[in-house]
Amino acid sequence: MKTQNISFLSKVLLLLVSALFAGSLFVPMWRIELQAPQYPEGLVLQLYANKIGGDVDIINGLNHYIGMATLHTENFPEFKILPVVFGVFALVSLLLVFINKRKGVKIFLIAYVVFILLAAADFYRWNYEYGHNLDPNAAIKVPGMAYQPPLLGYKQLLNFGAYSIPDTGGWLMTVAAILLLLIVIKEYKLFQKK
Repeated sequence: MKTQNISFLSKVLLLLVSALFAGSLFVPMWRIELQAPQYPEGLVLQLYANKIGGDVDIINGLNHYIGMATLHTENFPEFKILPVVFGVFALVSLLLVFINKRKGVKIFLIAYVVFILLAAADFYRWNYEYGHNLDPNAAIKVPGMAYQPPLLGYKQLLNFGAYSIPDTGGWLMTVAAILLLLIVIKEYKLFQKK
């Protein structure tokens, strides 16, 4: 009869996954870099699990001219929810070591993938709202122009190039997803020759 328990290696990897989730609480998750001739050093907006960081005041000043709303941590309920979610993920990863069932890891991986998709949809909505809902009395108006930064990758916004990429916490979360996937592949012996 096949065992439903997970291996010692998978338990070690789950401990690492727990540490990655916990560590992601203390570093920026995502960054939007803005480059333009008048800012040769560039500007950066960093999104942590619990706040907005980086050159927020400068970016808010620039956004005012094109009619975008200013960015403030308290305007986003996500910054209250995300630390709890990542803390729960860290705790679940740790509990799975003691639960010792491969099905639990598979369910957790599926739940994490669903979370990533929902978070991406929310981030897109967030970007869309800020880039399209512009003040009609703004100093600079370009007919038909929206200022939605990309979800991932590069986009030209007037004279600014905007890069939206994972930051340290985003890469920690990516590694956590890869490790969870590797655990599931190993425990279910997927892709092995029969």
